[in-house]
This record gives sequence, C-alpha cells and structure tokens, in this order.
Amino acid sequence: IAAGLLALAAAPACRRAAEPAAVVTEAATKKGLPPLDTEPPARLKVVALGDSITAGLGVFQVEAYPALLQAKLETEGYPWEVVNAGESGDTSATALRRVDGLLDPNVRVLIIALGGNDALRGISPKSMHDNLAGIIDKAFAKGVEVLLAGMEAPPNLGEDYATAFRGVFSTLRRDYPNVKAMPFLLAGVAG
Repeated sequence: IAAGLLALAAAPACRRAAEPAAVVTEAATKKGLPPLDTEPPARLKVVALGDSITAGLGVFQVEAYPALLQAKLETEGYPWEVVNAGESGDTSATALRRVDGLLDPNVRVLIIALGGNDALRGISPKSMHDNLAGIIDKAFAKGVEVLLAGMEAPPNLGEDYATAFRGVFSTLRRDYPNVKAMPFLLAGVAG
C-alpha cells in the first residue's frame, strides 16, 4: 500500500487526478493482494419519526432529543447514527405515508413519537390507531425494532377524547407485545 501511495505521488499530474483509493487498490492487486473495500461500512441507524417535538422546533438542533440520543450513544461507545426524521406539523397519517422512504436496510430501531398534531386537529383516535399500527407493521416487515413514545391529548378536547386518545397507545402496546414503550414522551418536561 505504501508503494502504491509513493507511486501516486511520483506519477504525472493526469495520473494524480485519479482516486487515491483506486490507485492503492490497483497497486495491491498487482502485488496479488485482495482489493481494498473503498466504502466505509455503513453505520446502523436509529430513526426518530415524529413531529415538531422530534424535529426540535423552538430549540437548537443539538438540543432536540435525537441529537441528545446521538451524543449519548457516542459517549457510551455505540457507533450508531441517529436520524432525525421529525417534521413539524406531522400527523400519524403523514408519517405513515413517508415511513417507507426512511426504513433503509441499515435502520435497526424506529422511534415513533407522534400523536400531538392528531390531537390538535381532533383526528379520531381510531384513525390515529390505524395509522400508528400501519407504521409499526411496516417497520416489523423490515425487521426493525420499534419504540412507541406515548402522547397525551390536551385537556381542552374533553375527557372522553383524552381517554380514547390515551387508549390508542395502551391498545397498541397490547396488540404489539414486541413494541418497546415509553408511556409519555414529555414525562418530566411538559404538563
């Protein structure tokens, strides 16, 4: 490899324009060595799918919980990449439509943190349940682990709505026993 790098440095300018990795691989091949893998291995991913809370609306990006999770994983020596897939205004329906594009082969964990905008728009708990179940099904179909973060409806929507809304998360936890659960995303933060 060192000989290949020296040859690269001594080569004419047109040769130096070549990719260094390609030159090194060529030199290694001439010496009978296997070619080098020029692409670094892809990092495993955690995707945080959510709304403005996940996106970090109103805080610096380094303060959004996906960035804090990334920092914690790095501090503890886990070489995972945390993808912030939060979009302000997202509902369970809009997230269901975009989840397929987020679940690439390197994704191992999907954090689902949705529901706040469903409540603010008065979307029926049944619709929200079906959308969240659809997201879970898509993740499981690709072998992705799921963490479902619960949300609470604002009190101004009435106790019946709040109870039905809260019931969506408990029903999903019952119906999908392999889903990891966080009862309330904003526990200790809001309310």
